[in-house]
Amino acid sequence: MSALLALGQQARAATTAQELAFLLVNVSHSLTPYRQAVLWLDDHGVHTLSGVVQIEANAPYVQWVNQICRHLSQQPEGGPLRVVRAADLPDTLAAAWHEWWPTYALWVRLPLGAVVLLRDDPWTAHEQWLWQDWAATWAHAWHALVHPRATGWRRTGQRMRQLWQTQPDRHWWQQTRVRVIAGVIAVLLCPVQLSVLAPGELVPSQPVVIRAPLEGVIDTFHVQPNQRVAAGTPLFGFDEALIRSRLDVATQALSTAETEYRQTSQQALIDARSKTQLALLTGKIEEKRAEVEYLAEQLTRARVLAPREGVVLMDDPSEWIGRPVSVGERILRIAAPRDAEVEAWVPLADAVPLPAGAPVKLYLHANPLSPVQATVRYMAHDAVARPDGQYAYRVRATLSVPTDHRVGLKGSAKLSAGWTPLGYWVLRRPLAALRTTLGI
Repeated sequence: MSALLALGQQARAATTAQELAFLLVNVSHSLTPYRQAVLWLDDHGVHTLSGVVQIEANAPYVQWVNQICRHLSQQPEGGPLRVVRAADLPDTLAAAWHEWWPTYALWVRLPLGAVVLLRDDPWTAHEQWLWQDWAATWAHAWHALVHPRATGWRRTGQRMRQLWQTQPDRHWWQQTRVRVIAGVIAVLLCPVQLSVLAPGELVPSQPVVIRAPLEGVIDTFHVQPNQRVAAGTPLFGFDEALIRSRLDVATQALSTAETEYRQTSQQALIDARSKTQLALLTGKIEEKRAEVEYLAEQLTRARVLAPREGVVLMDDPSEWIGRPVSVGERILRIAAPRDAEVEAWVPLADAVPLPAGAPVKLYLHANPLSPVQATVRYMAHDAVARPDGQYAYRVRATLSVPTDHRVGLKGSAKLSAGWTPLGYWVLRRPLAALRTTLGI
């Protein structure tokens, strides 16, 4: 009994399958004496031999042992533990018994195979009882080490098989499997809120876009980002040197044309041919005067003023100074205070129907615990490319309640698209991925 307890402690302390196999076929000699022991597994064959470091699978002895163990495992009438002799085997296997094995063999069946113990003396009932108990302890340690989840999966499989078995003493609507299927269908039909997440930010709803009124180089900026300005406040100015020089040249050309006209008109009093040049000089004067008026207007437009009161929305002004711009290029925006709405970009994979008035919540990164409430104003029909290279649909949503957060704050927008069954909500993304992969 002390040897049995010691072997059980060593089996629980084993850390590898090789250590457990060595313990069974070699160290077990302290429990009962034997000449040789064989560990045979159902899916592997001869796994371990006592006194042998490495097994040669193609050796005649190993192949013969495999045949005997396979034959004994197919004889359930002998029980899990029995004494085997040469007379208990077919003649083809018993012919080599005395060449390889002693007289008595003890066959101990394991859940995953068997262990065979060989010696010349008969096996007593007490020794068989010891080996039956030790084999059960060792098998438990093997399952805990090599297949730690096998027992749990088997129990689950048994429960599932019991669940799907027909119960003859009950009506069809009282069957457990029918109730389970009905419960699963009821859960899948439960309505849930279909929603998608998309990157969003606060943007001005109706900003005034300030564009370049002429082609030139920006010389100076009079405002800074997020600055409050009133109507008529200077915003920025172009380099006026080129315009002034062109205006001076045009003014001088106009003066020259007028002087030439006066001289020709005086000569026309005495020279009839000079009268024919007056009409030509008059057109030339009008051309020069129009050029002067145009350049004077350009000089006036070089100083850009704020058309209304609001907040200046722009990037770093230093990036614009000295930079040539073309006519119509956007420089900055002016938004009225508290004039904001939510802008979100819905990815192509999450493009669910979003009718006008659908609720939207914007969780700002700066204040995620207080979402901004809004309702969808429109969703774009065409997807556009984003700076990150992905295509997305633009969504604009009107604020339900004015917010004190400044325009430009970013966050995550949650867009609700109405109610849908739980089954569709769970399978929507897997089905989309399956259709994308298989092209159906």
